[in-house]
Amino acid sequence: MNVDFSRNHFDLLGLPLSYAVELPRLEQAYRALQGSVHPDRFAASPEAERRVAMQWAARANEAYRTLRHPVDRARYLLSLQGFDTGEESNTAMPPEFLMQQMQWREALDTARQAGEAAVLEALRGEIDAQRRSMLALLATALDGQRDYEAGCALVRKLRFLDKIEASIDDALADIEDAGQ
Repeated sequence: MNVDFSRNHFDLLGLPLSYAVELPRLEQAYRALQGSVHPDRFAASPEAERRVAMQWAARANEAYRTLRHPVDRARYLLSLQGFDTGEESNTAMPPEFLMQQMQWREALDTARQAGEAAVLEALRGEIDAQRRSMLALLATALDGQRDYEAGCALVRKLRFLDKIEASIDDALADIEDAGQ
C-alpha cells in the first residue's frame, strides 16, 4: 500500500480543489477509497500493513466528514490557501450582522421562556434562509472571486448561525420535555 499522507482531502478523494463539491461524487469517491483501504481487507496482513490501513481509513473518514459539511469544507479550503478563519480570535462583525444576532437571540430567549415552539421553528427557518444565502456568497467568494478574506468573514458568520441553531434545538427539546 503506497502511503502519501501529505495529500490533501480533495486529492485523496480524487476531487477538484474547489468549494463546489458534488455530494454524490464525494460519496462515491469516499466509498471507493474506503473499500480499498478498509482495515478488514488487511486482517490477514502483517501488523505494519494493518496499522497503515487503519491510518488510511481514518484519513478517508476525516476527508469525507470535512468535505461533506459546507462550512468545514470552506474552512479547510481556506487553510489550504494559507488563510486562518480566526473564528476563536476575530470577533469583529459588521454592525448590521451584530444587530441581527441580538434580535435573533432576543427572539430565541423570548420564545424559549414562553414555550413557543412555532416561533422557534419560524426563527430556524429565517436563519436557514440566511445560511443558504451566505453559503451561496461563500461559493462565489471562494470559487469565483478567490476572495479568501471574504470567505473567512462568511465562515465566522456561519459559525454563529451554527451556534444559534444549536440553541434553538436545545430550546425545542426543553419545550418538548416540559410537555411530556
